[in-house]
Amino acid sequence: MASDTADQGKGPALAGLVRAGDAQAAAIAVTPFVFQVNDISNLYLVTTADGDVMVNTGFMDNTERNIALLAPHRTGPLRKIVLTQSHADHFGGVDAFREAGTEVIGGPGFDEAWGDMKRLQPFFGPRSAKLWASTLRRGGTPKPPPEVKPDRLVDRVLDFTVGGRRFELIHAPEGETVDNLIVWLPDDRIAFTGNLVGPVWLSMPFFCTLRGDKPRAVWNTLKALRRLRDLAPEIVITGHGDPIRGAERIAADVDRMIGAIEWVRDYTLDGMNAGKTVHELMREARLPEALTIGEFHGKVSWAVKTIWDEYAGWFHYEDGTTELYGVPRSAIHADLVALAGADALAQRAEAHCTAGRPLEAIHLIDIVLGVEPGHRPALAVKLAAHQQLLAQATTGNLSETMWLRSEIADAERRLAENG
Repeated sequence: MASDTADQGKGPALAGLVRAGDAQAAAIAVTPFVFQVNDISNLYLVTTADGDVMVNTGFMDNTERNIALLAPHRTGPLRKIVLTQSHADHFGGVDAFREAGTEVIGGPGFDEAWGDMKRLQPFFGPRSAKLWASTLRRGGTPKPPPEVKPDRLVDRVLDFTVGGRRFELIHAPEGETVDNLIVWLPDDRIAFTGNLVGPVWLSMPFFCTLRGDKPRAVWNTLKALRRLRDLAPEIVITGHGDPIRGAERIAADVDRMIGAIEWVRDYTLDGMNAGKTVHELMREARLPEALTIGEFHGKVSWAVKTIWDEYAGWFHYEDGTTELYGVPRSAIHADLVALAGADALAQRAEAHCTAGRPLEAIHLIDIVLGVEPGHRPALAVKLAAHQQLLAQATTGNLSETMWLRSEIADAERRLAENG
């Protein structure tokens, strides 16, 4: 697993993790009784003296492959499936794996969280496709997710034993969903965390994704990480990549994540009290060297923005009166173009871009293209500004690079169409 900040210079680590199963020919033996199959989010088989337990079931498009990879390691009936979160890359294979008598277990709020996600698929689907389509290289629309309703929901903690192996399911909200579970094997000192720590170990959480989602509360995240640390696991098995091994290393890494998140929270709240705007805080945020962690999916500056909104809400006083009403600033873009001229605005945007100010350039270009979508000089500046941002992007942050590449592709397509 990409787990150390020293590895950040090798490109977006998450891209490799979500494609890691493409060429997998055999399940990975994490221990003599835990077997791993890589998928968009990994699935795990835990064997016992009286049948098997699964932790997550992978994505629905890959069920035949996943079943085949785990088949050599099956020891008996599938007693239970534990779903660590209510996203389709975790439960997509439930129907294919479930047997007569298999109990499916989810976290508190699973039904509501999945219901919300399902209801908003017409909204989230195109947004996800804009970001992920080229990375996942699906070549088509994924299969519809199964209709999953767990047989049992954990309240806070649920204990059970299968074949002499003890399991403890612990509600650890946030990560990526409010229903997130830690699957703890106390006798074996193994913790399955799902995406509690995000898709990449030792990295800044994504408190609200670019796709969109309910913001993830920072205090819940900290509480869940402290709970994980206090378990003192010797192996942590996450939703992506290789297991993390060694109690001392795990404790140190979790402490570092906790420290980094606490620093960003305190920095943001102190800045709010000092009268700084959210954009000032985003620009100036820098983790201390001793707390530096990866920014593979989330970013420090985005954490600042989400924490601000968590504590203060959507209305920023510096945005003024118009933010209280349903008339956006784009409503007067046509007036600005009429007054200044599309060519003049595009020329000023080009000057910003040439001077190394791509964001100022994009602000102006958005005005022009909102009125004249085919304006070639503006499209050329949009392309150049996004290419400049991509060159400057946070090393290894897949979310940022996926967005910028999608905007570059859009500008290239529109330039070709308006040639």
